[in-house]
Amino acid sequence: MTQSQNTDFFQMVYQVVRLIPEGRVTSYGAIAKYLGAARSARMVGWAMNASHAQTPEVPAHRVVNRLGMLSGKAHFHPPERMEKLLASEGVIVVDDQIQNFKEKFWDPEEELGLD
Repeated sequence: MTQSQNTDFFQMVYQVVRLIPEGRVTSYGAIAKYLGAARSARMVGWAMNASHAQTPEVPAHRVVNRLGMLSGKAHFHPPERMEKLLASEGVIVVDDQIQNFKEKFWDPEEELGLD
């Protein structure tokens, strides 16, 4: 993928993440699948790592791994910030694991439909 393609993909990821409702979460893989790049969950993670300087803001704290773990927390400063942001939205996290993950999960394919 070229730098321009990476930038375009990252911007598409940011657009999806901005649509995640407060108090809900999704996974890297769900975003990748929605964007037609099902094997690109890691690239979605890279986009989240680079999202902190974006305007408008990207709620990267709402993106977790497929098991509901806060796998990206190391990219927040301090790392506890990801959990605190989720808690402020009513998402309960215990030992870096979202509780009631299935209830909190927001699937872009279901919620936004496929274009």
